[in-house]
Amino acid sequence: MKKKMVVLTGAGISAESGLRTFRDSDGLWEGYEVTEVATPRAWKKNPSLVLDFYNMRRRDVAAATPNAAHAGLAELEKLVDLTIVTQNIDDLHERAGSSKVMHLHGSIFRMRSDDDEETLYEIRDDMMPGDKAPDGSFLRPAIVWFEEAVPMIGMASAVIEEADLFAIVGTSLVVYPAAGLIHYTRPGIPLFIVDKKLPDVRLNNLVRIEKPATEGVQELVQLVKAIVGEMES
Repeated sequence: MKKKMVVLTGAGISAESGLRTFRDSDGLWEGYEVTEVATPRAWKKNPSLVLDFYNMRRRDVAAATPNAAHAGLAELEKLVDLTIVTQNIDDLHERAGSSKVMHLHGSIFRMRSDDDEETLYEIRDDMMPGDKAPDGSFLRPAIVWFEEAVPMIGMASAVIEEADLFAIVGTSLVVYPAAGLIHYTRPGIPLFIVDKKLPDVRLNNLVRIEKPATEGVQELVQLVKAIVGEMES
């Protein structure tokens, strides 16, 4: 039986594939205030603007390619039973070869009815204003916006509670409830954090790797190889 490992990833891992995060510099996301494009209020106020914004994001993600950090995490599946819990809405983990990926905040390639959160539809092209789902409600991106609940958080915390190793890659740990997931780890397990600017996390057994994700994940893989070898010997 392989040891169970969970990796929580954030925007920092996809930034090196050219996908920007609004927290990088000026607080804007590709020039937009988050409240204008990523809240239920924004959707009600100006659905065309919201759809335009996510249509651009969809095109950006489709044009991006997985980087060495995504590939490094996929490589970990040779060593451990790996689950990736990501805050990202892109599909770069899957394209890099990771087989178990939980998207806390939804997927840019999915849409849903305004009235039905459960039924998802694939979308690869642009969404158009006025498009309706089979239930007659307007279609919206299947993204968990700010000010909305995160339905997957319970499932993610349950997976983390069973982990033998836990790592955080490319997240500032300021967006809740995802930032609180680290507190579901079992006492004493190996913990790792990889980021070019490490957040202030004070936990025992925490190995800090202050590097960009593409460099830091390579170091993480080597550390996990050594630790798993010790666990299994």
